[in-house]
Amino acid sequence: MTDSFSIHPLVDGGVERGREGFSGSTLMCRCTADPVEVSVQSEFLYNHLCGCTQCWKPEGALFSILAAAPRERVRVASNEQKLAVVDPNKLLHRYACRDCGVHMYGVIEDPEHVFHDFAFIHPELSRDPGWNPPTFAAFVSSVIESGFPPSRMSELRSRLRELGLEPYDCYSPELMDIIAAHAARRAGVLQEE
Repeated sequence: MTDSFSIHPLVDGGVERGREGFSGSTLMCRCTADPVEVSVQSEFLYNHLCGCTQCWKPEGALFSILAAAPRERVRVASNEQKLAVVDPNKLLHRYACRDCGVHMYGVIEDPEHVFHDFAFIHPELSRDPGWNPPTFAAFVSSVIESGFPPSRMSELRSRLRELGLEPYDCYSPELMDIIAAHAARRAGVLQEE
């Protein structure tokens, strides 16, 4: 690892603001011919950086950029035959282009799972600019599993904070509240509000 590191090319120079009224776009894989296109007819929700080793990220980046959209608002618009699940044994089925390897979206098939109603997408694949930027960094410690030196984690967390991206080793408090509320409803200890 060199003295510098790339968190992600779209945030290394600063986090840009989104465009008010952004309501969706088409995601495109990196193929120059016959790209996979995925239509997302929703704003991109809960945008964040993810340090896990499972998500697709650009070459040299420590983090991916990940967002959610309502599952029913995400559909493959073209070249669906090029998609395959990266690892069917994982909870999140990540659909990637067989040719370029880019992950297009991921879904959880278990209807009882808190995130079943979402599709997880990579906003940077959007054909249209203006999506909301990431607002936090999740699973930060996981970058160590990619080979990042543990001795530099303080430096990394400091840089994330400089960018306005609070580092967590789970999800943001907002998403953790959603997970806890879902569990409480299933256990019968929390009624609908």
